[in-house]
Amino acid sequence: MKIPPFLRLRLPKRMISSGLLLRLAIVGVLCLIVFFLGFALLNRLLISPPVNPEVPENLRRTASENIIQITVLNASGSRGAARTVTDYLRARGFDVVEIGNYDTILTRSVIIDRVGDSISTARVAYALGIADSMRQLDIDSTLYLRCVAVIGKDYPKLKPFR
Repeated sequence: MKIPPFLRLRLPKRMISSGLLLRLAIVGVLCLIVFFLGFALLNRLLISPPVNPEVPENLRRTASENIIQITVLNASGSRGAARTVTDYLRARGFDVVEIGNYDTILTRSVIIDRVGDSISTARVAYALGIADSMRQLDIDSTLYLRCVAVIGKDYPKLKPFR
């Protein structure tokens, strides 16, 4: 197929030098870097902002209780799932006071509210990527922790494993 003369691009040979092509390539790469960094910034700020691990002031039982305290239990049957979640939560400022194994294997991960503090429970669920429908209320006033994160077989879908 022949290209019609009016569609042909005629550039002087001196403009098509290796220097021009190198500059165009550098500008293109820089534009891609700026695009990806901008996308990452918008994603971090708007789509999945960081979670605040502090207990709201009006829900504190003692003056020193300002960080959400959590127990992480492994109910997935996979070795190391609770440890990975613990490291993830601690890196985000949460106070994981205990890790262990749950009595039974669960197919879905659950957050159990121990003191009736739905705000703290929602923050932990959001931090892990657990749906709000998987939050349960089971108040135990003898415990000095806000909630229990029970990691089920759906753990590969949670944020610490992505």
